[in-house]
Amino acid sequence: MKEFEPVIGLEVHVHLKTKTKAFCSCPTVFGDEPNSNICPVCAGYPGVLPVLNEEAVRLVVKAALGLHCRINRTSVMARKQYYYPDLPKNYQISQYELPLAEDGWVTIFSGGGERKIRIHRLHLEEDAGKLLHAIGSQELDYSLLDLNRAGIPLMEIVSEPDIHSPEEAVAYLKELKNILEYLEISDCNMEEGKFRCDANISLRPVGEEKLGTKTEVKNMNSFTAIRQALTFEIERQQKILTDGGTIIQETRLYNSEAGTTESMRTKEEASDYRYFPEPDLLPIELSQEYIEKIRESIGDLPADRRKKFLSEYGLSEYDTNVLVDNRILSDYYLAVLGTSQARRLAKLAANWLLTEIVGRIKDDYQKLPKPENFLELLELIAENVISGKIAKEVLDEMLASGRGPKEIVRQRGLEQISNESELERMCAEALKENEKAVREYQQGKERALGAIVGAVMKKSRGRANPRLVNEILNRLLQSGKK
Repeated sequence: MKEFEPVIGLEVHVHLKTKTKAFCSCPTVFGDEPNSNICPVCAGYPGVLPVLNEEAVRLVVKAALGLHCRINRTSVMARKQYYYPDLPKNYQISQYELPLAEDGWVTIFSGGGERKIRIHRLHLEEDAGKLLHAIGSQELDYSLLDLNRAGIPLMEIVSEPDIHSPEEAVAYLKELKNILEYLEISDCNMEEGKFRCDANISLRPVGEEKLGTKTEVKNMNSFTAIRQALTFEIERQQKILTDGGTIIQETRLYNSEAGTTESMRTKEEASDYRYFPEPDLLPIELSQEYIEKIRESIGDLPADRRKKFLSEYGLSEYDTNVLVDNRILSDYYLAVLGTSQARRLAKLAANWLLTEIVGRIKDDYQKLPKPENFLELLELIAENVISGKIAKEVLDEMLASGRGPKEIVRQRGLEQISNESELERMCAEALKENEKAVREYQQGKERALGAIVGAVMKKSRGRANPRLVNEILNRLLQSGKK
């Protein structure tokens, strides 16, 4: 039995964050009343002329620079001709022979290492409309057409066939999504179809260079769906080849309910679309000055942040990845640690942000405390002014009232007790009141010390310095005092 190697190339379509469509002034708002954001241009009326959206071009160039692509100073819009009910003009304005950018890469982190996935091309095009075959849970025996999406500017990013597993595919897509969000190209909302992926998959015997016959899989709207669809398709092709069969080049749809892929149509070739230059639009000419001005607008990218958090801030790989994968939390974290003096609190800040704060606010980032208030709370913890237990109470009140932690601690008298004579008195009382726990501890049951520490904390209403309490109790127990 031959061993086969999967070869995967991905085509990602991204809605650009523009206020208007690619070739007209209709708005791009998601969720509006069906067919309310259309005009003669995007509805494909005869005789109308498209006008290119300059902001869409700028965003594609910015994305290309962030993805290390070569920018083509001259590029051409083209007509891609096919017939489908959601395509009102019966052709799509796209790019073919001269795209805006080519030859880039994305670095992925998978399997404990990193690897570059090459980008073949990156171009601008318009989206089609949307066909609805059901309303809610009710299946229809006809289809409804909504053209609000028709003409929304899309960026297509085509990878080289450098991916060899579903896990690598998901790693590539997550990193690509992160980069585009950091560049503010798109909000990449997969549920709204703003970050969509088609996959070309083939198998070849291990060690061979020649690519096998590929299938294209569509209709994958989440990372989970992408992983499941690719896994199923690889296993399907492997069984066919192992049994001596041949793969048919076709387009297949992912069925999320069954977890399978299903044949949709025979795969088209580029010649089937009869591409030719769009006669109603001039070539796009970009000056080097224009490109460099866009390059200057690019700030930190995920790879930059990952390096900074690991090397400069000393965070763990896990905490780093969680922060880098969430632009809002990453920006907030940096805002909290805005000064070099505050960086001594980097690990403490990550722990409290990713556990205590995220656990309380869920995904409602509007509830994040002011960065200066969170930093103030961290300083109170680091300086032993309040204990971790009290800090959680203070955080709850911060989130509820918006007040600063110092004000809360002062008004409620929550400062941590670190006076040794006062703590020694409490510890001595706790030892007398918990003789059973003392005997168990002296018999070697070290867990019994926890009960005595708990008694001291109860006496102090949680304000006793835990480190000092443990030191004093150990000293008293060792000296035989009760």
